[in-house]
Amino acid sequence: MFFNKRALAVLYFGFLSFWLSAQNSGSVLGQDQNRRVIPVAVPFLTIAPDSRSGAMGDVGAALSPDANAIHWNPAKLAFIEQTSGFSLSYNPWLMRLVNDMWLSYLSGYKRLSKLETIGGSIRYMNLGSMQFTDLVGNPLQEFNPREIAIDITYARKLSSNLSIAPAFRFIHSNLAGNISNAGTNVNAQPGNTVAVDLSIYYQSQTTFGNIPATVAFGGNISNVGLKLTYNDPESRDFIPTNLRLGTAVTGEFDEYNKLTLAFDINKLMVPSPVMQNGRLTIPNRSLVSGIFGSFTDAPFSEEIQEIMLAFGTEYWYNDILALRGGYFHESDTKGGRKFATVGAGLKFNTLNINFAYLIPMRQNMPLADSLRFSLLFNFGGKNAPGNDAEPAAE
Repeated sequence: MFFNKRALAVLYFGFLSFWLSAQNSGSVLGQDQNRRVIPVAVPFLTIAPDSRSGAMGDVGAALSPDANAIHWNPAKLAFIEQTSGFSLSYNPWLMRLVNDMWLSYLSGYKRLSKLETIGGSIRYMNLGSMQFTDLVGNPLQEFNPREIAIDITYARKLSSNLSIAPAFRFIHSNLAGNISNAGTNVNAQPGNTVAVDLSIYYQSQTTFGNIPATVAFGGNISNVGLKLTYNDPESRDFIPTNLRLGTAVTGEFDEYNKLTLAFDINKLMVPSPVMQNGRLTIPNRSLVSGIFGSFTDAPFSEEIQEIMLAFGTEYWYNDILALRGGYFHESDTKGGRKFATVGAGLKFNTLNINFAYLIPMRQNMPLADSLRFSLLFNFGGKNAPGNDAEPAAE
């Protein structure tokens, strides 16, 4: 087959370092049972799109809400203080390997009342120019693979402390245009699918000693959607359905100094690979079976290895300057992404400027030197339009 959709997809996924070594051994999934990465279609949906969370080790389930909450936890939008805003982020991807791959993300929100907020986002992944060939290496054509996801969400408060939100997503993945190969009867087509997110967010005010603090918890089941195919209706791949749970604590030491500590865990709700005919493959299951079975379809030790951990901290001085840092950990058997992150932000009235930088924890990591840049605009004061009363506290 001249077009290997998995090989192209993993080119930009965080599991890249493992995949390259697996491909060098002549196998897509590899035959090393100690390396059991879960491959999915459209993995660009899992890449942290913004600089704030990107500088905090990819945490975001329970951070204070902004326009980028649509990716991390849409339910947070119900607690946003401003009346409207938007964010634009740019992320050059795999800079050590190529110079024409990048991810961009545009998101925005509008508060309808003190209880309701709507939002939307567009995520665009450009995979650069690629030369496609037939089985013997003859050039067919040059093509620019690209992917896009469009989201809309509605967040609502259920009480003064609790909110929920669904999000709806259309996904388009065009990895090879309409290239065909008569010699193998392979006809590549763009892949399309839809998905939903279900999220919840809780926050409350407390004190630690004499320090006022906000404690928050968040959860988001994202990308619950139909399998995706590029050229064969009988061959469909799971998209990255993901469970994210997190907490964040923000202490305001005085009017100038504020510190946030955050922690997230993630687990793909996709079947674990199994050994069949001497090869690791993904079981062909239904969407529902794949999601619910993802917690018990592997030995307990492997299920634990599939959990990804993220830690982050954010310090604000006088609501003008932010300093951020974090750490992300993934088991070696499931991809081995281990990296630290740092970043900073500046706030000028309605404009926030943020950047993030990734520091690998091992040599020759393709994600090394990754940069993210974000502009965030917020409009309106802290009082919501209208005279809607807050829901009663629980």
